[in-house]
Amino acid sequence: MTVYTKKMVLPKTNELDILDITDRVQLEIDNSGVKEGIANIYTVGSTAAITTLEFEPGLVADMKTVLNHIVPRSWEYEHHKRWHDDNGHSHLRASLLGPSKSVPVHKGRLILGTWQQIVFIELDNKPRTREVITTVVGE
Repeated sequence: MTVYTKKMVLPKTNELDILDITDRVQLEIDNSGVKEGIANIYTVGSTAAITTLEFEPGLVADMKTVLNHIVPRSWEYEHHKRWHDDNGHSHLRASLLGPSKSVPVHKGRLILGTWQQIVFIELDNKPRTREVITTVVGE
């Protein structure tokens, strides 16, 4: 069994930037040599998320609208009172979406739907340079 781990550094992101990282994850599967297994994609930090999405402008805009509706930036959060960093909404959004996704690998390829991409979502209220860890396990 092979276990392959690689860190990718993303360009500096701003709040609600959504990046398609599918090709970069597939490249790490190619580099791992794994043909059958699973890839776990994980973002380091508590104010960012990894999910899947049809990466097209309309749905990307809809995702931003939904996040703003479900967890508005304008609310007064207890986190703000304690830390004075005004990013309580960022932490909550990240908790709802989650920091990672696991995707099956078959014949050396990610098993994704036709319109399904792996995306990174920046949720913090200040620009960040982020790391995403891809771990591929299998044979």
